[in-house]
Amino acid sequence: MNPAGRRLHLGAFLYGTGHHAAAWRHPSSDVERLGDVRWYEDLARTAERGLLDAVFFADGQSTGDVSLGPGWFLEPLTTLAAMARATERIGLVSTVSTTFWQPFHAARVLASLDHLSGGRAGWNVVTSMHDAEARNFGLDAMPPSARRYERAAEFVDVALALWDSWDADALVLDRTGRYADPTRVHRVGHRREHFRVDGPLTVPRSPQGRPVLFQAGASDAGRDLAARSAEGVYAVAHDLPSARAYRDDLRRRAAAAGRDPDALVVMPGLVAFVGSTEEEAHRLRAELDGLLPVEHSLAQLSVFVQQDCTAWDLDAPVPPLPPAEGFPGPRGRYETILRIVEVERPTVRELLGRLAAGGGHCTVVGTPGRVADRVEEWFRGGGADGFNLMPPTLPGSLEVFVDHVVPELQRRGLFRREYAGTTLREHLTG
Repeated sequence: MNPAGRRLHLGAFLYGTGHHAAAWRHPSSDVERLGDVRWYEDLARTAERGLLDAVFFADGQSTGDVSLGPGWFLEPLTTLAAMARATERIGLVSTVSTTFWQPFHAARVLASLDHLSGGRAGWNVVTSMHDAEARNFGLDAMPPSARRYERAAEFVDVALALWDSWDADALVLDRTGRYADPTRVHRVGHRREHFRVDGPLTVPRSPQGRPVLFQAGASDAGRDLAARSAEGVYAVAHDLPSARAYRDDLRRRAAAAGRDPDALVVMPGLVAFVGSTEEEAHRLRAELDGLLPVEHSLAQLSVFVQQDCTAWDLDAPVPPLPPAEGFPGPRGRYETILRIVEVERPTVRELLGRLAAGGGHCTVVGTPGRVADRVEEWFRGGGADGFNLMPPTLPGSLEVFVDHVVPELQRRGLFRREYAGTTLREHLTG
């Protein structure tokens, strides 16, 4: 049986034609369809067929070297609105940056998505990180991390107040002349350091009341924000000990914030190369790795470690890297790279291959049973409440996971055989 009667949670992180950096170059890729909303609708239907909790879009506000492959294409919330019409149960989660958005705008758009989807909207709260993004919003550089998280915490408070500004029974709909009860629609009157917002929201209370909040930060400030506000957490973890340490820390912080730690669903990323045999799975990974331009890999590694790696000797050990304390970039991923280097002692070339899909997240290569073994090990071992799937290729890797790994997890009693509810919050708490 599963631990303490809990059920595993699974989401699908949709990115380009897959999370492997060379996926778009494969002859079977759908790179030509990245602007076709019907392609995303098909992905959502596949995830829903697998009874996954949600599909998730990250988001970025700048581009790098566009010759290296696809990054961002369609705006996520617009795309999710279309996907809502093509599905019935799957949750729909988008990143929205508290550094570049305003709370009223974010609350309005997310509440609208919750209405359009019948209660399936989720918000991944991020503060963004790159100066190139800041320069698209009138800033010379990103504000310091502490300042960004102060703004984020207040941003979340304002959004929650706006969603609560309409009582559940505020709409009267009396055609004799009373659309809503004004005593049940409330002014917010927020006046603090970062925002001044009167309210109420223009969108009446949505089916979930509040869209589900997710968070993905690994810094102390990010963990505190997650412990205080999030219902789901997207995590980066290379192995079970680091995954367990992260989850335990978040649960301690949630308890200290007066919350039930069991209300926090921690979902590390999972990259799975699945084949009917071990040889087939390894062949798939090798095939994709063989399409990976070394220059692209080194450029990606330079972003991850915040230093120029282009002159590193590919067949030499990875040069010494500074400790995580004070690291200016995405700390969770950097800590994962440090752990890979410490445990595996790879050459630079080997590290590039390791990071080619998923940037250091938990990676499994093998049969459906082997993938299910790893999932079960982390779930039972306290490292995860579920996983955010990062398919190496799309749609292929997602289809294989749904058709072959999900049934194996169901046979083990770890995953649902049908949706018990209709909203994203019900999926996460059921």
